Amino acid sequence: MTWMQGIRCQVRAWRVARARWRADMAEFKVAQKEARRRGEWPENPGPPPTGFTLLPWLLMGMGSFSNLLQGKTDNPWIGGLGLLTFNSLYIYVVFRSFVKEKREAVSTRVALVVMGLVTCGLALGYGGSWLYFFPLLGLAAGACLRGPRLGQVGLALTALAAAVSVYRAGWDAINVAYGTFLSTMVTAAILSLSEAVRELRAAREELARRAVEKERMRFSRDLHDLLGHTLSVIVVKSEAARRLAPRDMEAALGQITDIEAVGRQALTEIREAVTGYREGSLATELDRARSALSATDIDPVVRQSGPPLTPQNEALLGWVVREAVTNVVRHSGATRCEITLDGILDRVRLTVADDGTGAVEPTTGPAEGIGGTGLKGLTERLATAGGSLRAGPSPRGGFTVTAELPVEQADLTSHVVTTTGTTAGTTAGTTAGPTAPREP
Repeated sequence: MTWMQGIRCQVRAWRVARARWRADMAEFKVAQKEARRRGEWPENPGPPPTGFTLLPWLLMGMGSFSNLLQGKTDNPWIGGLGLLTFNSLYIYVVFRSFVKEKREAVSTRVALVVMGLVTCGLALGYGGSWLYFFPLLGLAAGACLRGPRLGQVGLALTALAAAVSVYRAGWDAINVAYGTFLSTMVTAAILSLSEAVRELRAAREELARRAVEKERMRFSRDLHDLLGHTLSVIVVKSEAARRLAPRDMEAALGQITDIEAVGRQALTEIREAVTGYREGSLATELDRARSALSATDIDPVVRQSGPPLTPQNEALLGWVVREAVTNVVRHSGATRCEITLDGILDRVRLTVADDGTGAVEPTTGPAEGIGGTGLKGLTERLATAGGSLRAGPSPRGGFTVTAELPVEQADLTSHVVTTTGTTAGTTAGTTAGPTAPREP
C-alpha cells in the first residue's frame, strides 16, 4: 500500500538523520580529545548544534500516523503521502537551519513555504490531530527565520493556524494557535541565544589568542632590544681587549672589566624584563653609548637641551639610543657619532647621526618598510607614543635617525650641554618612541 511505502521512506529518513548525528558526534569527540591533548580549550565545549535535536518533536504527528494505521482516515494514500512529504520537508528545513548560509538560502525558504501549504491542506482536509502539524510548522519556521521579521511571520502563522482550526475544530483553535505561536517564538529565541553564546565564545577565544600573540611579540621585541645591544657591546669590547692585550695589558684589563659590568647589567635587565617592571634610564643608555662608541674608535658627541622628562619617556628614548648606537657600531664604519636631544615646544626630538658609509634606504612616516626586528619594534613603540620616525642617509654623508615625540613639559628650565667623548648634564626626557636605525 501507498501508506506503507511512506512509512518505509520515513524510516529511511530517520536512519539518515541518525547516521548524520552520529557522524557529527564522532567528529566532535575527536576534536575534544585533540584539543585536550594540545592543552587547549575546546572550540565547542558542548555537543555540536544539529537538527537532530529538533527531530523528536515529530512525535506530535503520531496521532495522525495512528489514524492512518487504524484506517480512520479517508483516502489514506493521500494522507500517507502528505505525512511523508511534511516529515521530509521538516527534516530538510531543520537540518539546514543550523548552518547560517543554508538557512538563508532560497531553497530552504521555498521548502518552508511548501511545508506550510502541505500543513494547510492536511489540516483542512482531515482536521483533528492533523491540526497539530501547525505547531511543528511553527517550530521549523522559528528555527529557520531568526531575524527582525520573525515577529511578523510568527503572528501571520498563528493567524493562519487559528483560521484553519476555527474552520475544522471550533474553540480548540485556541490551543492550536497558542501552540503555534509559542513554538515559533521560543524555538527562535533559544536557537538565537545558543548561536550568540557560541559566537561570543569564539570571539573570546580569538581575543585571547591575539593577546597571547601580542605579548609574545612584545617580549620578543624587548628581548631583542636588550640582548642585541648588550651582546654587540660585549663583542666590540672583546675585540678591543684582544687588540690591546699584546701592547697594553692595563687597557685590555679595563676593557675586560667593562665586559664583566655589561654582562652583569644585562642579567639584571633580563630579569626585570621578564617580570615586566623594566624602566630604562636615558642617562644610563647615553653612558653606555659613549662607552661602546669609544671602544670602536668612534668619537661620541652628546648634546642635550630641554626640560626634564618623565621616567616613562626616558625609558622610550633609552630604547631609541640603544638600538641606534648598536647599528652605528655594527654597520656604519663611522669615525664620529652625534646624539642630539632637543625639546621644541610640545615635542622632543632625538637625533643619532654618524659620518659613516653605511647605506640604508631613507624612510619617513611610520617606517613600514624598515627591515629588522629591532627597527620594527622601535617603530611600534614610537607609533604607540604618538610620535614619528625618519631614518636614512644624511645630505652631509653618513646615516641619520630622527625620532620626534609629543611631550608634556614638567619644567620650563632648560639647559644645554655639549661634550666630546663624555656625556654631561641632566638628561632631558620625552614621550619617546622608537627611532629606526639601520639593520643588516
